[in-house]
Amino acid sequence: MPKGPNGEKRPADAVGLAVLIGKIATGEVEDTPDNDGKDKAAQALGRKGGKARASSMTPERRAEIAKTAAAKRWASSPKPR
Repeated sequence: MPKGPNGEKRPADAVGLAVLIGKIATGEVEDTPDNDGKDKAAQALGRKGGKARASSMTPERRAEIAKTAAAKRWASSPKPR
């Protein structure tokens, strides 16, 4: 069965999907992607940690990290024909 971008299961056939959309529209079935499988507290700590790391670095160090990351992205991209 196909999965949506958040891992939710959807009907594989067009008729089944149309029935599901109708049920969602009428309120028979609730379509809430609230549970993305990630811990909300861990997400909050990750955001907090990223800001703390960025504020503790010098602008030169941040630029150095950004240049390294860009070089790696470009190095691993597929070459045009």
